[in-house]
Amino acid sequence: MESLTIRRPDDWHLHLRDDDMLRAVAPESRDFRRAIIMPNLVPPVVTGAEAAAYRDRVIAAGFAEPLMTLYLTEGTDPADVVAAHAAGIVTAVKLYPAGATTNSASGVRDIEAVRPVLAAMEEARVPLCLHGEVTDREVDIFDREARFLDRVLTPLRAAHPGLKLTLEHVTTTEAVDWVRANPGVGATITVQHLMANRNDMLAGGMRPHFYCLPILKRATHQESLRAAATSGDGPFFLGTDSAPHPTHAKESACCSAGCFTAPHALPLLAHIFEEEGALDRLEAFTSLNGPAHYRLPVNDDTLTLEKGAARTFPERIEAHGQSVTLFDPGHPVHWHVR
Repeated sequence: MESLTIRRPDDWHLHLRDDDMLRAVAPESRDFRRAIIMPNLVPPVVTGAEAAAYRDRVIAAGFAEPLMTLYLTEGTDPADVVAAHAAGIVTAVKLYPAGATTNSASGVRDIEAVRPVLAAMEEARVPLCLHGEVTDREVDIFDREARFLDRVLTPLRAAHPGLKLTLEHVTTTEAVDWVRANPGVGATITVQHLMANRNDMLAGGMRPHFYCLPILKRATHQESLRAAATSGDGPFFLGTDSAPHPTHAKESACCSAGCFTAPHALPLLAHIFEEEGALDRLEAFTSLNGPAHYRLPVNDDTLTLEKGAARTFPERIEAHGQSVTLFDPGHPVHWHVR
């Protein structure tokens, strides 16, 4: 049996939802020490007080070290953001273009409307996380990330050069190249975008549990993401974007966007990194680069992955009245967390 011991990983992009769903899925991220918790609830988490209350609910549900975010709206109070960050309540602010993904209707429609918030964040060194897609209906869904780089992110970087940026769940060669060309910018990469491409989702029939936003892209983009993740380079780190939805909402005529990968994210990553001949760089991607980007210490404890017989993962979790189906890569995985 082979084994690999790494520093305890963190998840720099995680959805836990609320209420019964929160209680059902929070324990499934037990392999991670810390996680940046996304704020797109209904209603969204928009103030420091709301973030503090949500943090308490997350801890009570079984995830001990959540790092909270605020949902940026055109009515966000800059002073509240700065105060919440200074108090240690909020780690970052999340920018959702309105309509880009699940529960993003309250997001930003006009970037000029949030300039005062961005300026205050830049001065106070509050990081900004971005869902990097435009939402114009005339832009093809497979091109929305690349268009965002040109239309939104490049001007934003020029106007606020001191603002700490994290481009979330990058999915394209263009995004990887943009991050490499802009020192100081970080990028999270998900398990599903490393594991699969749009053929896996669409060829032979639509597989709803592969559907997420940003959507899976061509195999050539998947190859670029794998090269970035397995390089060990500092700008690239793990953000699972694990996004639970009830099974009935995924297996429907208009399925919800999101892949639930938290319970088996690390075995899947070990599989990917082994395929790429880069197991020695898994720790950088999961445990070192993210803390460096967010100016946080690495975790003191470790986690061991072992390789043995093919692992069978449960099809779904059933807890607190919720049924959530796991992302299934469709092939054997031989790694597991000890």
